[in-house]
Amino acid sequence: MGTICIGLLVCDLVQRLVIGPWLWLRPQSRRRVLGAWMQFLEAIIAWPLEAIGGASLPPRHRVVPSKPGVLIVLNHQSLLDIPLGVRTLSEGYLRLVTRRRYSRRIPLISHLIRLYRNPLVDPSASPGDGRRMLKELRTIARESDVPIMIYPEGTRTKDGEIGPFRPGMGLILRSRPFEVHAFVVDGLWRHAKFNDLIGNLREIDARMEYVGRFDWTDPKGDSEPFLEELRGRMVDQLAAMRAAHGE
Repeated sequence: MGTICIGLLVCDLVQRLVIGPWLWLRPQSRRRVLGAWMQFLEAIIAWPLEAIGGASLPPRHRVVPSKPGVLIVLNHQSLLDIPLGVRTLSEGYLRLVTRRRYSRRIPLISHLIRLYRNPLVDPSASPGDGRRMLKELRTIARESDVPIMIYPEGTRTKDGEIGPFRPGMGLILRSRPFEVHAFVVDGLWRHAKFNDLIGNLREIDARMEYVGRFDWTDPKGDSEPFLEELRGRMVDQLAAMRAAHGE
């Protein structure tokens, strides 16, 4: 964890002093540079966990195309779900629907959120701020030229099960047609926070499986049946993963 922290602090400086100014000078390189930088950050986090800490992380699932109108859906168990989500991309980068509290005063992360123009949400916001953020979320979902990733439960699970989907998922679906790629992660819910990782890396046995592609074609239609089917398939996949693992 010390190696990761040092690496992220160095990356914060590089991101602010090199990546940001470069994109300001060469905005046409945004897609290529941000894609390479996101893949590098994923490796900076994952490699020490596996090679030094002894954690077991799932292999890369390079199945999600980098193009407009793509939505990546994962259940949310741990902070490590973010690099696992990056591992689903065939190339390029994604935008993650992010809690607003992470956009302030966190080394690397807060600047990264602004750099990648991640949409922000905040369940505790005032009604006015809440409406503004939901409007921005819908605009970004409609106009984004790269995949968007969302944890539809809205928060990390406390027992590893897949919780109810929050309204933000339906809001995104009302913005445009989507090619939805669903994944299920397991084995991380006991390591949900940073403090849970310290001293326990060898206990991590994470698994991720691809549920499949679901095509959402009618932004003006009722999204509830679609979401019910999607969640049901994810719940079934999680149960099958645990049965195969003897849990």
